[in-house]
Amino acid sequence: MINIHEVIETNDMIEKENLDMRTITMGISLLDCIDSDLNKVCDNIYNKITSMAKDLVKVGEEISMEYGIPIVNKRISITPAALIGGSACKSPEDFVQIAKTLDRAAKKVGVNFIGGYTALVSKKMTKADEYLIRSIPEALACTERVCSSVNVGSTKTGLDMDAIRLMGKIVKDTAKLTADQDSLGCAKLVVFCNAPDDNPFMAGAFHGVTEGDAIINVGVSGPGVVKKALESVKEKDFGKVCETIKKTAFKITRVGQLVAYEASKRLNVPFGIIDLSLAPTPAVGDSIAEIFEALGLERAGAPGTTAALAMLNDQVKKGGVMASSYVGGLSGAFIPVSEDQGMIDAVNDGALTLEKLEAMTCVCSVGLDMIAIPGDTKETTIAGIIADEMAIGMVNQKTTAVRVIPVQGKKVGDTAEFGGLLGYAPIMPVNTFGCDDFVNRPGRIPAPIHSFKN
Repeated sequence: MINIHEVIETNDMIEKENLDMRTITMGISLLDCIDSDLNKVCDNIYNKITSMAKDLVKVGEEISMEYGIPIVNKRISITPAALIGGSACKSPEDFVQIAKTLDRAAKKVGVNFIGGYTALVSKKMTKADEYLIRSIPEALACTERVCSSVNVGSTKTGLDMDAIRLMGKIVKDTAKLTADQDSLGCAKLVVFCNAPDDNPFMAGAFHGVTEGDAIINVGVSGPGVVKKALESVKEKDFGKVCETIKKTAFKITRVGQLVAYEASKRLNVPFGIIDLSLAPTPAVGDSIAEIFEALGLERAGAPGTTAALAMLNDQVKKGGVMASSYVGGLSGAFIPVSEDQGMIDAVNDGALTLEKLEAMTCVCSVGLDMIAIPGDTKETTIAGIIADEMAIGMVNQKTTAVRVIPVQGKKVGDTAEFGGLLGYAPIMPVNTFGCDDFVNRPGRIPAPIHSFKN
C-alpha cells in the first residue's frame, strides 16, 4: 500500500528532480504478417500495428494526467524486419517499402518512434539480412520515426566481422544521406553485441521472436533524483552512498511498475519488463555526469570515473530488482554524450575522450552512445570502433552498442545540433591511425572460451 509520505516524495521527485517515465513501449509480433507478396506484407504490417497500438498514445496520456507522472515517449517495437520481409524482399529497395510502411503506421497511431528495422547477424548474414542492412541509409533518410539496429555479435557466437565491416559503410552512407540534418539518420541507428529482446529504448528496441503476440515494456529515468539523493551523503562512506543509490533506484522503479501495470491493464496487453536504466536528457539537473560530480569527481572523465560508474550501475540494478519481479532490457546507466549536458561540458573541457568513454562502457549498460565524430572519418575506422566495442560485450557477457554520428562537413571543434531529447554534441576527435588491413579480413572472430557453458 502506498502511503502519503511516498506520494509527497514522488511529487517532489517529479517537480524538482526531473523524474519521468522515459517510455511506454508496446512490442508487437509481426510473424503473422509474413507473405511472399510485398504489397500484402506491407498491408499486413500496417493493419496489425494500427489495430494493436491504436490506443497506446491515448492511454499513456491518460495515465500521465491521472497520476501526475510525465511519460515522455510512447513507442512501438516490432519483430526484426529482416525476418518479416525475408520472403517478399528481393532487393534493398524492397525493404525500404517496409520502412515507409512502418513510418506511416507510426504516424497513424501517433507514437514518437518505431523500432525493429533490424537484422540479427551475430554469426552470418542471410541474403535478406544483407538486403535490409544495405537499405538502412535510404530507409532512415526517407522516414521520420523508424529506428534501426543490427546485432553483429554475441558471447555465444563471436563477432561477425563481415557485418561489422559493412556497418562501417552503412553508418557513413546514412550520415551522407542525412547531411542536411547534421547526419541525424545515424542517431536512429545502433549496432549491438548481445542485443536484448525486450529493450524499450530507441534506437535499439525490437520485439524478440521468443516474445508473445504483444507486450508492454516500460523504461524509467531519474538521474536528477539520484543526484539529489547523493547530495545528502556527501561526507559519508561508500557503504552509505551505495545504500542511498539502491533506495533511490527502488523508489524510481516502483513508479515505473505502477505505470507499467496501468498501461497493461488498460490496453489489455501483458506486462513484460521494467528497464531500470538511468537515461539522461539535455535538461540541466538530469545528467549522469552530474551524478559523478556529486560523488566527488571534478568532471566526468576524471580518474575514478569508471569506478564510480561501476558502483552506480550495480547499485541501480540491486535497488531496482527489489521493486519489480520483472526487470529486463538494458537496466543500468546510459552515458550518451549529446543527451547529457554534463557529458557535453566534460568533452568541451577536455576531461572526456572517446577512449575514456570506451573504458567506461566495460562497466555500464550500453556503449558508445550519441557521439559526434568528424565527417571525414573513414568507413574502416568506424568499423574498427564498432569491433572494439563489440569485443567488450562479447568477452564480458554483456550488451554493448555503438551509435556514432560522422557529421558531414563538421570537424573537431564544431557542434552538431540534433534537437529535442537528442540534444547537441561537440565533434570529438578520433584516432587517425589506420585499421584497414584488420577490418578488411573476411570471416568472424570466434566466441571466447568461457562462452561454452553446456
